[in-house]
Amino acid sequence: MIQEIIARVKGLLMSPKETFQASRDDTPGTVFSYFGALLVIDALLTSAITALGIGVLGMFGRYISPFGPFLPVIVFVIVLIGGFIWALIISAWIHLWVYLAGGRKGIFRTIRAILYGMTPGLLLGWIPFFGIIFSLWAFALEILGIQELQELSLGKAILVMVIAVMVPLILLMLLTMYLWVNASGFHSTPVAPTNILSLKMTVDPAAGK
Repeated sequence: MIQEIIARVKGLLMSPKETFQASRDDTPGTVFSYFGALLVIDALLTSAITALGIGVLGMFGRYISPFGPFLPVIVFVIVLIGGFIWALIISAWIHLWVYLAGGRKGIFRTIRAILYGMTPGLLLGWIPFFGIIFSLWAFALEILGIQELQELSLGKAILVMVIAVMVPLILLMLLTMYLWVNASGFHSTPVAPTNILSLKMTVDPAAGK
């Protein structure tokens, strides 16, 4: 099992197109076992980085939450469980756009493309500052996976992934602007006309005659 996972990792990182083509008949058990193994690695490394950060803060005498000693364990559980749930949600969301773009190979092929495509992010996305590079690599792999497994053109696969990312971002931006405008309007204090007249009389006493 471990050798198969290692071989799949090498294939997705070094020859992704051929690996996606060879994975068209992979069973759910194979796909979820692979994803689960990489997710455990990601959770362990992320919690280790968290523990290291707590240790550094402790060396400098910073205040640490009472939950500090348990924070790595909490992070591990959140990454493990949250990562699995998030992967299923995002796969279903992307499949909606895949279907609208003409992909008719079934939702599990989309799930397979997304879970396999996450490989660089799961293995190296935990690295501080540089993790974004591997997340972008994963995004590119997911595009390729959608193209190969759903048999879409490269242009459609790119369009699907871009729309799937941009729509939530735009909605979040609009929601943030809406909340900001309402918060600003709530705290603003309008100047009454009588106050304006009083100010004018103070500046120019003749105005009140």
